[in-house]
Parts: sequence; C-alpha cells; structure tokens
Amino acid sequence: MKQDERVLGLDIGTTSLKAVLFGPNGTMMAKHSSEYPLYQPQQDWAEQDPEEILQALVDAVRHVLLKSKADPKKIIAIGFSAAMHSLIALDADGQPLTRSLVWTDNRSTSQAERLKQHGGHDIYLRTGTPIHPMSPLCKLLWMKEEDPETFQKSAMFVGIKEYLLFRLFGTYIMDYSMASATGMFELSKLDWDEGALKLLELERSRLPQPVPTTHILEGMNQTLAGHMGLDPQTPVVVGASDGVLANLGVGAMGEGEVAVTIGTSGAVRMMTDKPLTDGQQRTFCYALTERHWVVGGPTNNGGIMLRWLRDQFGSPEVEVAKRLNIDPYDLMIQYAEKVPAGAEGLLFLPFLTGERAPIWNPDARGLFFGISLRHQREHFIRAVLEGVIFSIFSIGVALRDLAGPATKIIASGGFARSAVWRQILSDVMGKELLVPEVEEASALGAAAIALYGVKDLEALEDVKHWVRISETHKPNLQNSEVYLQLFDMYERLYSKLKSEFQVMAEFQRTGGFMPTPDQ
Repeated sequence: MKQDERVLGLDIGTTSLKAVLFGPNGTMMAKHSSEYPLYQPQQDWAEQDPEEILQALVDAVRHVLLKSKADPKKIIAIGFSAAMHSLIALDADGQPLTRSLVWTDNRSTSQAERLKQHGGHDIYLRTGTPIHPMSPLCKLLWMKEEDPETFQKSAMFVGIKEYLLFRLFGTYIMDYSMASATGMFELSKLDWDEGALKLLELERSRLPQPVPTTHILEGMNQTLAGHMGLDPQTPVVVGASDGVLANLGVGAMGEGEVAVTIGTSGAVRMMTDKPLTDGQQRTFCYALTERHWVVGGPTNNGGIMLRWLRDQFGSPEVEVAKRLNIDPYDLMIQYAEKVPAGAEGLLFLPFLTGERAPIWNPDARGLFFGISLRHQREHFIRAVLEGVIFSIFSIGVALRDLAGPATKIIASGGFARSAVWRQILSDVMGKELLVPEVEEASALGAAAIALYGVKDLEALEDVKHWVRISETHKPNLQNSEVYLQLFDMYERLYSKLKSEFQVMAEFQRTGGFMPTPDQ
C-alpha cells in the first residue's frame, strides 16, 4: 500500500454506521458515524428501517471523504463489517416486506425453546449458532408460524449487510462469516444446511449465494456512488461479521489470544484454525476465512448496564458532572473506585435484557443480591461494573473448556477507556490485560480483509504489526481470590433462580398473569 493510498472500512453497528478511512499500516485518517433509530412496536420486538441504514451509509461515507479530503481514485478497496443475526424479507423486486429484525429481537422465544427440545442440538453442532431468538433460523420459524402470508410472499431473505450490497450491486450474496451466524449454514460444507432448510420448508433459492469473505464486487450503482463521492469501480470486498473482524482488528489471532470487547453489549472470542462447537451449546463458531474461525460468546449486558444505572438512578451524578464539566460516567466510576473488590458483599446479576452466552436464556432477569443498610450508591455502581465482568468471565470459562486456556487477553470497546473497569477484568480473569490503541477494531478488521482480498496484504497475521499496545494491567491476586468466591455465588444464584426468572418473564410479557415455575 503506497503512502498516498487509502482503504475504507465500513462497520454497520447496532445503533450507527461508521465509515473509517485508513492509510498504510492501519493508520486512521478520518472517521464519521451516522446514527439510526431502533423501533420496538411490541414487547420483545426490535426492528430497524433498512432504508434509514442505507441513508446512514451514504451520509457516513460522504462525510468521511469530505473530512479527509481523500482522492476517491486513491481508495484501493472498501471492506464491510456488520452486526450479525438481522433478517429482512424482500419481495420479487427486492423491496422490503419487513423492517430489519435485529439481534435483540426476542419475538421467537417460544420457537427457540421448542427447537432446543426437538432437534436444535444437532442443528447447533452443524451450524455453530446457538439456538436462541437472535438467530435468523428462529426468526424465520416465527414468521412461518405467526406471519405465514409474509413468509410465503417473500422471494428472498437477507440481513442488513446483504440488503446494502444488493442496493449497491444488484446481486444477492452473503459471506461465509455472516452466513455462519444465521443458524442455517453448515460449517463443514460452507453451504446452507439441508436440515435447517427442511425444518423451515425453505428453498435455497430464497437465500443469498454464500461467498468467501474475500469475494470482490465491482461496478457500484452509479447514483449511490455519486452521492457518496466514490469511484463506482472501486473494489468492494464483502468482508465479514463485526465480531470476527474485531479479533482481526486488535491482532488476537494466535493460539490462546482472547479478545474481550465491551460496548453496549460484549463478547469474548478466540481464533482457531478449524470449526469448534461445544457439546453444551454455550459458545458460537463463526467463519473469518476458510482457515480462520472464531469461537466465543456474546453477552447482551455490557455498557448498557451502566447507562441504565445512570439514566434511572444517576441524576445526582449527572448534575455534579455538569457543574464540574466532566462525563457522568467518569464520576460514577470514581465513586466505584473507592469501594473494595466485591462491593462489600453486593452482587449484581446483569440480565436486564435476558442473556446470551453461556446460558442462552432470554428469560433471565437482573438481580441485586446481598443488599444491606451499609450499601450506598457507590456500592451499587461497583456491583454493576463487577456483574458485567462476571458475565464476561462466565463466557471465558466456557471458551477455556472448548479451546484451551487464555495466554493473552486483549481488551477493546468503550469500557476499555476506563482504567478501573479494565483492572476489574484483569482481576476477575486472573490474567495480564493488554489494551491496544485501536479505536475502531471492527472497521480496521474490515479494512484489513479488504486489503487481503485485493492482494495488497500478504497474510491476515500481518495485521498484528499494525497494533500498538497503549496500556497493560496485571491482576491483583488478592482481589482475584475475592472475585472467584463471588463468581461461584453468581453461578449458583442463576442456577437456583432459573425457573423463577421464567415465571417473572412471563408475568412481564402478559402484564400480570403469574404462572407457577413448573407450568
């Protein structure tokens, strides 16, 4: 890559689309983020408008080119990253029949529970996607049963990235990485799973053509290219999902190198050279390339827990922070830092939005346990920070059982800006923690896979040389001992309350009917 050449990484996230322009060696030149709303028309539904996301793409790319003053002719490749598990039904003309059903949509909870009991285990072992309402498999099963008219009318089912690529190039394709997160893609064959298609009574012609993550598209729609300020002949590499590209972006590619990302939600991931699935169905397995696979697990409940605490109970901190001209989160974490590890016996189960890995239970609910008169505001803040990390650690335990122990932990995401939160992670994991300078790991991963696709990057492992470590944390072993005791209680509490969580979730859904746990 020459000094004046650029590569564009596009990251389609849960709340915004980020366009990031990189120069040689992954140097960030400019970035722009365009947000879009989430619609929740009913309990457990979560949707986005595909056209609003298309407009966000146009806006983000146009603005990043304006900010950087880059010559479009010098952009040698574009790569895509995207959040997984979305589903859009399209008619024969490619027009959306539905909004995009995103990963937080839980409308297919009953279908997922039924599938877990009847055939779901075998589907998971073949596809690597745990049986959960997030997966397009369960969403399609819901649509087939609850909205059969739309299901039958649909000529094509895609995710948000595939929809954008269709609008840009007029073709229906899905990279192996995104396909491996649908619950309908057989990992060993890199093709749609016959068992899942049979379950849905779905013809493969109604799904996009699976392609490698390095697949190149050229000849972009000239009108859209013009609106973005791009050369229509710029090679576009289809890329992969945001999780596997985040591993690539922080350089977590070697044996035992674990990437921990905590933003709104969170994830723990490790790269392997072959597909691995877990007999207990605790982890996922998604493709990066035919030789690079990522195993791990996501948590619903990352930074959104601290935002919930701020919004619902943090008015005093918000007011003080405003007077001091600092971020309310920084003030809350300062308070939490004064409290010893373990929050003096206050434990938080952070399942406010259900939970994915390792329990895959949308009915799990949040809980503060051990509250006493001695506990003050700062204890609750500390307990929330620790509860999120316990959730991360529980995924790490499942990952260790499947792929071996961690030798290195690399942290990224919004939480990585907090030294206190990073130290809690190091203490709970009992490992040294490395913090790279990378701000936009998934977008950098998308840029890297794009360069690899156009043969400008010899090996994906070369990305390691781009990553510079800015901070390190060594575990406080005394704190680690405290956390191991509390984590044991964390797991026991969930196990004992699992059936009660189910009752409470049903009570919340029905607005007052309280079934007994064995119903």
